[in-house]
Amino acid sequence: MQPRSPVEVHRASTPLELLFDLVFVVAVALASARLHHGIVENHVGHAIVSFVMVFFPIWWAWMNFSWFASAYDTDDVPYRLLTMLQLAGALTLAAGVPSAFETQDFLVSTLGYVLMRIALVLQWSRAWRADPPRRKVIARYIIGLILAQSGWLALLVLPPSIKMIGFITLATLELFIPYWAESAGQSTPWHPEHIVERYGLFTIIVLGESILSASMAIQAAMKAGALDAKMLYLIAGGVLIVFSMWWSYFQQVEHKITESMRNLFFWGYGHFFIFASAAAVGAGIAASVDAALGLTQASQQVTNAAIALPAAIFSLSLGLVHGRLRQAGPVRKAFCLMMLAIVSTIWLDSAVFWIGVSMATYLGFKLAVNRSITV
Repeated sequence: MQPRSPVEVHRASTPLELLFDLVFVVAVALASARLHHGIVENHVGHAIVSFVMVFFPIWWAWMNFSWFASAYDTDDVPYRLLTMLQLAGALTLAAGVPSAFETQDFLVSTLGYVLMRIALVLQWSRAWRADPPRRKVIARYIIGLILAQSGWLALLVLPPSIKMIGFITLATLELFIPYWAESAGQSTPWHPEHIVERYGLFTIIVLGESILSASMAIQAAMKAGALDAKMLYLIAGGVLIVFSMWWSYFQQVEHKITESMRNLFFWGYGHFFIFASAAAVGAGIAASVDAALGLTQASQQVTNAAIALPAAIFSLSLGLVHGRLRQAGPVRKAFCLMMLAIVSTIWLDSAVFWIGVSMATYLGFKLAVNRSITV
């Protein structure tokens, strides 16, 4: 398992990586759907906590695979088999999402997650044997992964009263492992353009959940015979939100993520909020559809907040991660006005529509100011 060149030309996602992403579509869809149900049942606090606890291992397992593959994707038989073992773990993780939300039973999802991480340990072990200059770095990855997975398994038998503390502790440990490992010596040779593409593909996956919600809105309205002006405003707003999120993310492709380790980790880890909020937008749109059809127990303010807050978090996180908020002048002022407008919709009718209008207006203004409209 020799490392791949970080300057390899025409480096793109492989069919195996795309299959890996397809499996994670299932996990993201289940997490988003359960968040939606928690909102309409007015169990918002429980739903948000469960969503974060489920989405973290989904994002983290995907991210770790993507960075490892960027450096050591040999595409030989052992690599493919171990990746398929990770896929089996991802499917198991997805199967455990409903019970994690409904009863806080994380047994199945934890076992799936640990299975994925064990397969990654075996991948790192192959790299350790084949890449002597980076053995110290790779050894730290292996040690950290084994310790973390032992902790997740131990957490299953601990009293429920301390499981939240245990989750936060182990999640922090997981986040610390790459920084600890990469600081030990010669860094792993990941490919900048390949990583950017991988993150972009996952962004499309989570945005797909919002597109699905908009499509289901049309179906539900037609089935209920409620395709009135209010529902049309909701659908139009949902489409504007999704298109604005996509255009904002891909407006400026970011390849400069190698300037420093601090910037690199900020870029990589900051995407958690981009991914999670994008998936939550889909749940918020679905909850707004249920509210329009009278199928929710939540108040209008709660339903509006379920779409406004994720949209605001997405915009803020994207601006911080891509460094676009450093741009002074009218664009920054327009951004502040957009954020204020989004939050204000919590107390308005047709919140989804006005959020979409706010995001699309800001995007159009920024493109006009920067004169960088590209299609």
